Amino acid sequence: MQERAEETRKAVLQAAAHLFFERGYAGTSIADISARSGRTSGAIYFHYTNKEQLALAVVTAHFAAWPALVAQHESVAEPALERLVRLSFSVARAFRDDVVVRAGARLWAERRSIDVEMPPPFVDWIATVERMLAAARSEGGLAPGAEPGRDAPTLVAAFFGLHTLSDVLDDRLLIEDRLAALWLLLLPGLLVDPVGPAAPHDLLARARAPVPASS
Repeated sequence: MQERAEETRKAVLQAAAHLFFERGYAGTSIADISARSGRTSGAIYFHYTNKEQLALAVVTAHFAAWPALVAQHESVAEPALERLVRLSFSVARAFRDDVVVRAGARLWAERRSIDVEMPPPFVDWIATVERMLAAARSEGGLAPGAEPGRDAPTLVAAFFGLHTLSDVLDDRLLIEDRLAALWLLLLPGLLVDPVGPAAPHDLLARARAPVPASS
């Protein structure tokens, strides 16, 4: 019984994510989610009190996707700046390919039309980037002029601003190439030796690959 209930919750959440992403919050009804998920409206209301709570569940699932991904990248045995760049590409792919992530982003953007309190965005990302920049400084890999506390919000703003642009211009299909171009602009100011073995182009070539299996 519990397993069936969990399957229903997942099916409803996935269906809602698809519809919220495709149509937005106002353009999606419980009847639409029922038809998409194959579950009755009664079953949906049993698990989610109303459409607002279902939207909140999608946004919460969006935010819940990140801690394990961050931990996976922070455990990789490579320089901290390379881990940060690699993480950025993994996050970019999730925003491009994962419907729950994309739906959560759209719902948060529409938050003023949803009568429920949403989790705050960006704060955890700023803390993560600051921590990884500080690790790069401890390793001796961060340029003297870089400041983790000052630069982390700027990097996060640049990253998510790039996503907004890519979403509008190419439905995020070119996000990896656009992100690579951004890092080629930023890395010379972050790397302690931008012309040595960790030069921007070399670092990018390594970091765009998947997380090493040995990590």
